[in-house]
Amino acid sequence: MHGEYKVPGGKLVVVDLEVEPSPQGDVLRGVRVAGDFFLEPDEAILDIDRALEGAPADTPAPQLAARIDAALPEDTVMFGFSSEAVGIAVRRALAQATDWRDYDWELVHVGPQPPALHMALDEVLTAEVAAGRRPPTLRVWEWGSPAVVIGSFQSLRNEVDAEAAERHGITVVRRISGGGAMFIEPGNTITYSLSVPDALVQGLSFADSYAYLDDWVLGALNDMGVKAWYQPLNDIATDAGKIAGAAQKRLVGTDGAVLHHVTMAYDIDAEKMLDVLRIGKEKLSDKGTKSAKKRVDPLRRQTGLPRSAVIEKMVASFRGRYGLAEGTVTPEEMARAEELAAAKFSSAEWTARVP
Repeated sequence: MHGEYKVPGGKLVVVDLEVEPSPQGDVLRGVRVAGDFFLEPDEAILDIDRALEGAPADTPAPQLAARIDAALPEDTVMFGFSSEAVGIAVRRALAQATDWRDYDWELVHVGPQPPALHMALDEVLTAEVAAGRRPPTLRVWEWGSPAVVIGSFQSLRNEVDAEAAERHGITVVRRISGGGAMFIEPGNTITYSLSVPDALVQGLSFADSYAYLDDWVLGALNDMGVKAWYQPLNDIATDAGKIAGAAQKRLVGTDGAVLHHVTMAYDIDAEKMLDVLRIGKEKLSDKGTKSAKKRVDPLRRQTGLPRSAVIEKMVASFRGRYGLAEGTVTPEEMARAEELAAAKFSSAEWTARVP
């Protein structure tokens, strides 16, 4: 069995192993760890292999990491990876997880769409991936109008000032994924979705899958001079502040699929955002800031690039890593999305399902 795990912001860890039956249950045999990481002393790589040899095949990644830590010399230096990363690679091998390069990726980047239709397209395209009728897809959104997008489980009245939203001509929609509210203005926002087979994130914890699915965009930001990292659970941050938030939804299909979408602040009208969103003091305090205006630091200031150029560089980075063919939404997919947008995502019943 073969497993790979690219540490977000770090190096690749590769594990090859076999599973052997024993009276106590299946165990790991012939474990060999490799990668482009750095490790001192050299002999520590053999200690890692020996630590995993004979481990029960159902051992979770944290416990595999504990076995490795216990076996390593005190002066061991691991750079670009960790014992937990090795444990994750083992779990991915056992789960027969796929790699990004195992797929033919498709880019969908069409004209501006209404907020409710974007919500529906996410659901429809990810369901098509789950059913095996669509390849894994990167979709870059273009917004047709300003919006507030609230998480699946958020209270509508607690998150949004309805009068302020109406005054500013802002549509409020609810998405199918969890997470917090996003303030959207068409020229100030960059949003993308990944609709991927469940096999791509096999062996990863729910939390680890967030950073794993956005490692490519951290690389793209770095190429633009923005030193960014994942701030658990679902924020992309820099020294100057948050620049993006992510959310996920797992869909069940033939093999299952994961919807992972991210909204990035290219620019922001902070006064309008604060007028529309009810951002509580508790939410601000757990981010370690005193002002909501300081929580977000837009990409326009950090890159000095036009919004279109930022998107082009992001897409080019993805294409360079994994390959990416031009695609579009099929007429059948669009018809289903339009129906869903009208029946579900534009309905008061759905938007206020948590009042």
